[in-house]
Amino acid sequence: MCGIVGFVSSKCMASMLPLEVCIQGLQRLEYRGYDSAGVALVAPGMDQVAVRKKAGRLANLVESIETRPMPDATAAIGHTRWATNGAPSDVNAHPHTSMDGKVAIIHNGIIENASQLRLDLQAEGYRFASATDTEVAAKLLGKIVNVVIEEKGQPDLFEAVRRMSRMLEGAFTILAVDCRQPDLVVGTRHDSPLVVGLGDNGNYLGSDVAAFVAYTKQALEVDQDQVVAVGGESVVVTDFDGNVVEHPKTFTVDWDASAAEKGGWDSFMDKEIHEDPAAVQRTLIGRMDDHGTINLDEIHIDEHELKMIDKIIVVACGTASYAGMVAKYAIEHWVRIPVEVELAHEFRYRDPILTPRTLVVAISQSGETMDTLMAVRHAREQGSKVLSICNTQGASIPRESDAVLYTHAGPEVAVASTKAFVAQITAAYVLGLYLAQLKGAMFRDEIRSTLQSLKEMPGKIEWILDTQTEPIERAAQRLVDAKSFLFLGRHVGYPVAMEGALKLKEIAYTFTEGFAAGELKHGPIALVEDGEPVVFIVPPKHGRDVLHAKVISGIEEVKARGATIIAVAEEGDQDVERYADIVFWRPACPTLLSPLVDVVPLQLFAMDMAKQKGYDVDKPRNLAKSVTVE
Repeated sequence: MCGIVGFVSSKCMASMLPLEVCIQGLQRLEYRGYDSAGVALVAPGMDQVAVRKKAGRLANLVESIETRPMPDATAAIGHTRWATNGAPSDVNAHPHTSMDGKVAIIHNGIIENASQLRLDLQAEGYRFASATDTEVAAKLLGKIVNVVIEEKGQPDLFEAVRRMSRMLEGAFTILAVDCRQPDLVVGTRHDSPLVVGLGDNGNYLGSDVAAFVAYTKQALEVDQDQVVAVGGESVVVTDFDGNVVEHPKTFTVDWDASAAEKGGWDSFMDKEIHEDPAAVQRTLIGRMDDHGTINLDEIHIDEHELKMIDKIIVVACGTASYAGMVAKYAIEHWVRIPVEVELAHEFRYRDPILTPRTLVVAISQSGETMDTLMAVRHAREQGSKVLSICNTQGASIPRESDAVLYTHAGPEVAVASTKAFVAQITAAYVLGLYLAQLKGAMFRDEIRSTLQSLKEMPGKIEWILDTQTEPIERAAQRLVDAKSFLFLGRHVGYPVAMEGALKLKEIAYTFTEGFAAGELKHGPIALVEDGEPVVFIVPPKHGRDVLHAKVISGIEEVKARGATIIAVAEEGDQDVERYADIVFWRPACPTLLSPLVDVVPLQLFAMDMAKQKGYDVDKPRNLAKSVTVE
């Protein structure tokens, strides 16, 4: 949830560079949390770590530093917080320090045994200023550092962090600095992300490559239960017991810093919605040959094992779970095997039936969603194969899966997911067609025809962005004062309705309910009163005419009760024109692929509603981009 960045300069002299790196890194990580921000600096000759932290957005910290400049440094760590323990305040903000002020740490996660550790330390005379679990770890680390000094005659932060890591329970990524070792930052991780950047002017640490991609694209993975000592010209990785990890895995980031900048757009969300077509296109690149055969070289699961799969379970949370629901309709239709969609946070608690012939598909934009990661581990423990659909290189979920389909949507900075959603759906379509190809469930020409339709979808999304933006903005102006919305859809329109409702909740703070249109008469219609906005996802009339007729019937029912009808419908649908008060048009496309176009006007509508209300569309209240705690 929180954003973490660290830097150690390769230059021997202290400078402003470490602080500059941290501030710029935090600007790119602020989507992970924006309740408070802080930095800690070390340099030769310091008696204590220099710490500055402020509640609120990062801009508050920057203003404080500009008003009262901080000293030059050789190493620095920075943190932007999404509050879990303790309310947002200057005192609860990170970094936290040891009792003597010589050690400082920042932390992402939840330390589950913090209460007992706090009691133990209080019994020894330690005092605490904050309500956070992080301060407990800081005081504990300070104590261990002093024990190591007594044993060795000199400070050894690397060893102290390893000892602390063995004592902590829960999920954590921690970076630590000690003013007595000003050329070192030590990081540790358990069930929380951490990656190292390898640069020419020094080395970097971050909870995400976005923290340092402006300086280097070369990255090193830190695996589960490992500790890393980062110097200006060296990186050493060990496990919690001190065993050195030989040749840790490295990778090259496939996007640059400009991809994580607004580039003239009013908001990241606006920019990222307009990148929907490119996200779909990039997810398709290189995954089929000239003959229409799908080649997924990154799937390292034997083809024979995939042919034997008799059930698929999709595990995901939030927006990703709705992408999984779309996948269910497509894969069951194409492959003819059952697909279940499970909320990852409920999956392992219901004792799911898993066998070696079950394929678990884990969907996560960040690849660090803790609930989904726990579901992945449970599935593998039960002997099932796991394939992940992910947008982030080197993340925990793809690393712990048997295979991965990367979506290549590029960095998504706005908290509310948009382009990642259409990329996830596209990857799921490719997976479904690949399985159909392996199992012989579809004719070759059927697969080629579907792939051709899929290749045409970016152009259809672009049509919506070119023609529907202004009508959608006018609709938002008209409905900005509405207190609630209902979203309805059938078949693949159902998960689109759920996603549209979620977007409006997330960024416009408007109460919404999304549900299957067939449920209307089973209770929800009681909510319909005069003027109530009801959004319908209308399927195309061609293909499955019965679906279209049923949805039109639902429109008639709520229209008769005074509802304001907003419809997402295929261009030229005369039935929709007859009944709807507002229509967001989309071009004709196959029914199974329609979620790729149906969702786009709902993304734009939610964004415009939030703008009309004066809200920050990129950083909605109480939310963070990467949910790394359960």
